[in-house]
Amino acid sequence: MITTGQGKNGIINILGIESSCDETAASVVRNGREMLSNVIASQIDTHTLYGGVVPEIASRKHIEVIVQVVREALKEADVSIKDIDAIGVTMGPGLVGPLLVGVSYAKAYAYGLGLPLIGVNHIEGHICANYIENKELEPPFMCLIVSGGHTHLVNVKDYGEYEILGRTMDDAAGEAFDKVARAIGLGYPGGPKIDKASKEGNPEAVMFPRSRIEGDEYDFSFSGLKSAVLNYLNSCDMKGEEYKREDIAASFQAAVVDVLLDNSMRAVEKYGVKTFALAGGVASNTALRKAFEDACRDRGIKLYRPSPVLCTDNGAMIASAAYYAFSRGKVSSLDLNAKANLRLGETV
Repeated sequence: MITTGQGKNGIINILGIESSCDETAASVVRNGREMLSNVIASQIDTHTLYGGVVPEIASRKHIEVIVQVVREALKEADVSIKDIDAIGVTMGPGLVGPLLVGVSYAKAYAYGLGLPLIGVNHIEGHICANYIENKELEPPFMCLIVSGGHTHLVNVKDYGEYEILGRTMDDAAGEAFDKVARAIGLGYPGGPKIDKASKEGNPEAVMFPRSRIEGDEYDFSFSGLKSAVLNYLNSCDMKGEEYKREDIAASFQAAVVDVLLDNSMRAVEKYGVKTFALAGGVASNTALRKAFEDACRDRGIKLYRPSPVLCTDNGAMIASAAYYAFSRGKVSSLDLNAKANLRLGETV
C-alpha cells in the first residue's frame, strides 16, 4: 500500500468519485490542481419527467453507470489504476441511496487494489473546485457555496479548516429555484431555466421580499420568498390577471441574488476579506456571477469562481478535496459509511 500522503516522484494522482444526487461522476486529479479527466453521467432527462430528482431512480441509475464512468475517467486521463495513489469519494451530505452507491463502489475498489480511501464532504468538494482552475488561490479566503441542497457562507481558514458564518435555515437557494421554476411552468432543472427566462424579463416587475434572519446576520432563508412567489401567482389566477413568467423569473432571481450578495458583502467588510470565491451549481447563474463581479471589483476584492462545468457536481472537486486530506495524512477506514446530513467540518 502507498504510504499516506506520499506519491511517486512527488506526484499524487487521486481518483475522485461523486454520486450524491443525480450525477454519476469520476475524475483523476494530479496534486490537487491538475484535472486529467472529468467524466459526468447526468440523469437530468430521466428526472425531468417527474419534475425533480426521485432518489430511488437516481440510485438505480448510479448502479447502472458507475463502472463505465470510472473506466472512462481513467481512459480520458491516460492513466492506469497502477498510477492512482488514493481514491476519494463523496460520503455526504446528499441523498443516502445515491451516496451509498458511490461509497460502496469506492470501498470495494480501494480494498481490492490496496489503495487508501478518503471520504469527502460534498460541500468541501465544491469549495475545492476553485483550486483546479485557479492555481494561485490559497487559503485564507471566504466562499459562498450555493447549490440545490446547500447554501453556506464559509470562512476558509486553511485546507480542511472551515468556519461556517451563515447557512440557510430552510430551503437552499437552488431548491427555491427548482420550486419556482416548476410553479411558473419552466420545469426541471429550475436554475438554468430561470436564468435563461430572466434575460427576457424585468427584474423590477414584482418586488418580492428579501428575507433576513434576526440575530443571525449571515444566515439565509428562501422559503418565505418561494411562498411569496406562489402567493403572487395564486392571486393573479384568482383575479384573472395575466403575468409574464419571464418577469416572475427575473424578479425572483433578483431577490435571491440580492440576499446572497448582501449577506456576503457584510461579512466581507466585517472580516476584512480580500479574496472571495463562489461555488456550487447556482454559482453558474449569470446574474449572480455578474453581481459578485461588480461588488468585488468596487471593493478591491479578488473574486474566484469555477467554470460552469465545475460548479455542478463533479468528480474533480472530490479528488481535489481528497488530495488535501491525503496530504495531511487523513485516510478513511473501510467501514466508511454514507451520511446524508453530514456537516461541513464534521469528523466521522
